[in-house]
Amino acid sequence: MILLKRTLQFFIICTFLGLITLVSLYYYVKSDIPSVQVLKDVQLQTPMQVFSRDGQLINQFGEKRRIPVTIEEIPKPLLDAFLATEDNRFYQHIGIDPIGIVRSAMVLISTGEKKQGASTITMQLARNFFLTREKAYIRKVKEIFIALHIENILSKDEILALYLNKIELGNRAFGIGAAAQVYYGKTLNELNLAQMAMIAGLPKAPSALNPIRNPVRAKARRNVVLGRMLAEGYITKAVYDETKVEPITAFFHGAEIDLYAPYISEMVRAEMVARYGYERAYNSGFNVYTSVDSKVQKAAQTALVDNLHAYDMRHGFRGPEAILWNVENQQAPSESDILEKLKSANEIGPLLAAAVMKVEEKSAQVLLKNGEHATLDWENLKWARKYITRYRQSYAPKAATDILNPGEQIWLRKKDDGSYILSQLPEPASALVSLDPNDGRIKAIVGGYSFEQSQYNRAVQAKRQVGSNIKPFIYSAAIERGYTLASILNDAPINQWDKSQGVAWRPKNSPAVYNGPIRIRRALAQSKNVISVRLLRGVGLQRTADHLLRFGFANSDINRSESLALGSASITPLELARGMSTFANGGHLITPYFITEVQDFAGNVLFKTEPELACDNETIKPSKQPPSVTCAPRIISKQNAFLIADAMNSAIWGGGSWAHKTGWSGTGWRAQSLERRDLSGKTGTTNDSIDTWFSGFNRNIMTTVWVGFDNPGNPLGRSTYNSNLDSGQISGAESGAKTAQPAWIDYMKLALKDKPEAPIEPPEGLVSVRIDLATGLLSHKNDYTSRFEYFTKGTSPTKYVLQQPVNVFEEETKTEEELF
Repeated sequence: MILLKRTLQFFIICTFLGLITLVSLYYYVKSDIPSVQVLKDVQLQTPMQVFSRDGQLINQFGEKRRIPVTIEEIPKPLLDAFLATEDNRFYQHIGIDPIGIVRSAMVLISTGEKKQGASTITMQLARNFFLTREKAYIRKVKEIFIALHIENILSKDEILALYLNKIELGNRAFGIGAAAQVYYGKTLNELNLAQMAMIAGLPKAPSALNPIRNPVRAKARRNVVLGRMLAEGYITKAVYDETKVEPITAFFHGAEIDLYAPYISEMVRAEMVARYGYERAYNSGFNVYTSVDSKVQKAAQTALVDNLHAYDMRHGFRGPEAILWNVENQQAPSESDILEKLKSANEIGPLLAAAVMKVEEKSAQVLLKNGEHATLDWENLKWARKYITRYRQSYAPKAATDILNPGEQIWLRKKDDGSYILSQLPEPASALVSLDPNDGRIKAIVGGYSFEQSQYNRAVQAKRQVGSNIKPFIYSAAIERGYTLASILNDAPINQWDKSQGVAWRPKNSPAVYNGPIRIRRALAQSKNVISVRLLRGVGLQRTADHLLRFGFANSDINRSESLALGSASITPLELARGMSTFANGGHLITPYFITEVQDFAGNVLFKTEPELACDNETIKPSKQPPSVTCAPRIISKQNAFLIADAMNSAIWGGGSWAHKTGWSGTGWRAQSLERRDLSGKTGTTNDSIDTWFSGFNRNIMTTVWVGFDNPGNPLGRSTYNSNLDSGQISGAESGAKTAQPAWIDYMKLALKDKPEAPIEPPEGLVSVRIDLATGLLSHKNDYTSRFEYFTKGTSPTKYVLQQPVNVFEEETKTEEELF
């Protein structure tokens, strides 16, 4: 009796605690539970189409034609196929299926594998509409409560119809009505059973199981659906046997995507929703023309992806993605079993999943996910030194057996020559922004390696420390305060006691090499940190910060400390590119834009961007300019903008090569490979190589590239020297020049192809005089000790050098330790 009483008490307490837990969880997530009333508003929708500037289709948003359909319009076999495959107890449960959960748990416990899902159709609806794909317990809790909420508001038929009308089914088909049109060009009642089963099999993996892209896997999935229908009694064995052998008849019906540029298309989608509201933007058949050129955009995407893979290859091979079978104690599976195992591999960007079948001394035989057999030759394997840390890699491999083993799942990339190269998913992230500095038109923009991997658009959302990319703005402030490109400052270490910290602040050059007295032009070209600090002190911290705010940077991003001179400000790539454009366009702050025109479904122009141009009102000639032209605000003088741009040209082309005496290099010298004298640029690297940048331009194009980790605390490390590295791979610490600039060069190579040079011409108000390189004073000489330098009128030196000192360019540079 006592035992029964205690058992009852225990049961009551557990029940009470369970109820408290449920109530607590509900109130914890209540604020995140959205209203689902909006889901009742299913309307016939025409997609919004997004085009490049040259008319290439980038994307389309919204429902397809002949959507929605009512539950009565859906053929019963199609309903049966979905219910049998996705949720056979749909009409019995309350939004969550305890029986399904228990069954899934039993399978998981008994096999250790998650072979059966427990998500109901209602839970899938909740997840797809209101939640992210983050794998977290709290997300599952929210999913359950939202599902219960949906079941309380909508009837079962309404839920099922909503699910079938909205679900993504691949190839931009949303809903079964759209899928019938896209894959078969038919209405629902025109489909046969095999076609219905094919559509019902798509929700599991719309891309991987797509009958157009992967007909073999799609057919296998279709037959799984037919098997489920047979098991649930929806079809007979005779019908099953007859239908499962039918061929795949799907092919694409509708517009093909011409230019895959997901980051810009998502920017357009968000902007159109903000302007017109979700329903109108998605349902009204808008045609939106963007500012990007298709060829240039493709070049940007290719340059960014290739550059990230180059970084990853420098840092070594991290090993296989998975072990499909153990060759030592397990016989190799059949080819069909291997392909089945590869199904779960989520291919991202250019990466292709493959299984290693056989490894020879200098090659490996692989089987790709699509069933293709290929050979990896030594040329495409030898890069794979073993990854140890981001700062260290192992020795170069001697044979393919040092790299791969049979049974491993690896990633490959297809090269231009049709061969495959061993690859892996790059660890760091990157962004690229390219503008027309004359009006702010975004020529190309890439927000990351893969939109499928991460929809975070680093080009417009990631505020990262800019490092030495801040220096042109610091030098611009100095020019405004009377400094010249010939001003001499001391390139020597700084030691300043910080009373508040009790330590000395010792900003250093990177590398820690010092030249003593040095001209500002060379200091900017060689990115001398201590000179930037001295200029900030000369101008004043507050004056410098105020000057930087003119370039469109947010006040909250410009810190008021001397570290500002070294690039501690955090700015997005787009903001940086906008600010840098000022030096390219003669001193104007342009406004970037990415939508040029919006048309309705009939072709009527609803909106057209009229950008502010980099011009001065007094220079506009009515006969040559339309009366609607608006000039962008001038924020610095033409002379200031030119002098900074010209000094940044020295960052690429250095001190020249007169008699091979003054041939010092700027930090951006690798851009000389483009063989264009009209380019100016600036590298940027933060402490520990956490963020790396390169920004460069001529009169008509401004491009910024950033490379780093999404987690700001992760350094990019270094690649250790190895003689087997290809010439295109760079050893040493990662930096703006080594890590970001190669992507800039590859992109600009195509963006500038067949374009005439567009140098930034010196404006009126400048004078050019010959100066002595060591002192910045006037010089009578005409040799390697002198050069012509530009000055704003009234700022050029008035005295001649009296005695030629030892040429500073012939002196050996010294490190901080050697100086002290």
